[in-house]
Amino acid sequence: MPPTPTTTPRPGLVARAAAAAADRVEAVGQVAVDAVRAAVELWGVFVSTIAGIYRGGRPRGEIVRQLHAIGNRSLLFITVTLGFIGMVMIYQACMQFMRVTGDLSQIGLQFLPLIVSDFGPTLTAMMLATRVGAGIAAEIGSMKVTEQVDALRMSGVLPVDYLIVPRFVASIVMTVVLSTLGGAVMYLAGGLTAHYQFGVNTELFFDPELLRPAHLILGLTKAVAYGAAIPIVSGFCGLRAQGSSEGVGTATTAAVIGSSFAVLLLDLILSVIAFVLFGEQLR
Repeated sequence: MPPTPTTTPRPGLVARAAAAAADRVEAVGQVAVDAVRAAVELWGVFVSTIAGIYRGGRPRGEIVRQLHAIGNRSLLFITVTLGFIGMVMIYQACMQFMRVTGDLSQIGLQFLPLIVSDFGPTLTAMMLATRVGAGIAAEIGSMKVTEQVDALRMSGVLPVDYLIVPRFVASIVMTVVLSTLGGAVMYLAGGLTAHYQFGVNTELFFDPELLRPAHLILGLTKAVAYGAAIPIVSGFCGLRAQGSSEGVGTATTAAVIGSSFAVLLLDLILSVIAFVLFGEQLR
């Protein structure tokens, strides 16, 4: 039999394939380097913000203005949203319990600890990440692309102290307040839904017997952590804005995504830590 002819790849094809593979590796490496650089810069903004609380340098009355902008203007949005979520959750839970056991006596007892320790602060923070986070990034990003941030530096004012610190303090305070109000509305709306739709006794539903101090500590810790994360991430995205209005839009989108992701990540971390420390009390 005649020998089977073999084909060898052309040197040009091998070189192009090797170059393409090298480009892909370089692109992956560049993404990793950019991610690490962004994480380091974000940590730097956080540390500078904490130090800026003690340095001062913020405009007089700016914290009060930010308390109004973050808290008062978000109050209706938060209460309406969490009220409807509470109604939907209780309606779905009651429907499931009716199919399985028909016993609705534990609905309210189990719902309150969940609101206090998780649903109240987490859902409130997710709502604030969309409204407040986008506003902070857009405002600071607009100042960045119009060189107002550079003007602050030339005047001897640290942009973090002037722009982020007041929003940081106001966000922590108002996230705690709005989480409390939103959770109360959520609980009340759920109780009314259970009573009028399924005939659950209100005294049985609004019984705080299973609520423990650990639930309150966890809920307060989450609210403070979320309130700190939203302005840090959003301000960081605003300070990185480049170009013109398109850069501001990109920074705003990144702020909403980053703030929401930070809330979810903190929720996971704090929940795991809490169950390790207070496992028996949270069960």
